[in-house]
Amino acid sequence: MIAAVETHDLVKTYDGRAVLDGISLAVAPGEIFALLGPNGAGKTTTISILTTLTQPDGGTALVAGHDVVRHRDEVTRRIALTGQSAAVDDVLTGRENIVMLARLRGLGRAQARSRADELLRRFDLADAADRRVGSYSGGMRRRLDLALSFVTTPQVLFLDEPTTGLDTRSRRELWDVIRSLTGAGVTVLLTTQYLEEADQLADRIAVLDGGRIVAEGTPAALKARVGGATVQLHDTHGAVLAESATDGTTHGVRAALARWETEGVDGEVTIRRPSLDDVFLDLTDRKEIA
Repeated sequence: MIAAVETHDLVKTYDGRAVLDGISLAVAPGEIFALLGPNGAGKTTTISILTTLTQPDGGTALVAGHDVVRHRDEVTRRIALTGQSAAVDDVLTGRENIVMLARLRGLGRAQARSRADELLRRFDLADAADRRVGSYSGGMRRRLDLALSFVTTPQVLFLDEPTTGLDTRSRRELWDVIRSLTGAGVTVLLTTQYLEEADQLADRIAVLDGGRIVAEGTPAALKARVGGATVQLHDTHGAVLAESATDGTTHGVRAALARWETEGVDGEVTIRRPSLDDVFLDLTDRKEIA
């Protein structure tokens, strides 16, 4: 099976500094793959190379089986890129935005209108189709931006922090849309500043740091690297009084509770499992991502 995205020893330098220092990864068709990393880790540079906006200084990158340098036109015909801000015209209606882009992509007038109707329904914008985009909420604008990416259905969709600036409800609605895309066979490669987003959406995650991939795997596998669950005892202010490793079973929790009861320690009990925040901090030793 040909990988939807594949890189081998990808290198990119700026002002003598290696922003990418030998990146190798493979993304399967229909997979949601997330890139996480702190500022300057190389996420945006990787996306720029894979979408043909920047040329690598070394190594190779294939998208939909085509080299991003030697077969640039073949790659651009098979991909779509959605950035952090919605690339829509506020003066036009939602329908007019889609029809205009469809016409630019070579669709006839009737075909463009039909495609617009289809996409407006698919991205839950039919009721707002004839409203000016300037009146749309942030979540609606992001959905329209995604709809524009599907005027011609891409094999690979690149999402660069797609939910930045959205409220919690809009972010979760967009997650549902993104999940539905892979059901249609589209491969999604995304960067995100929200660790919960990667945890909820991604089939696999690569953590970048210093231009290198320092870990790769499913969210569950990455979280298992930093330890198992613990049962914790908190005081009324939330401070941890005691904690004990547990397998999460009733027997394991009862054993910890019995020990604390014997010791005369009392408080509120919670079970804590490793999160992607723990993974990120453990792997990068930094707190800031973007």
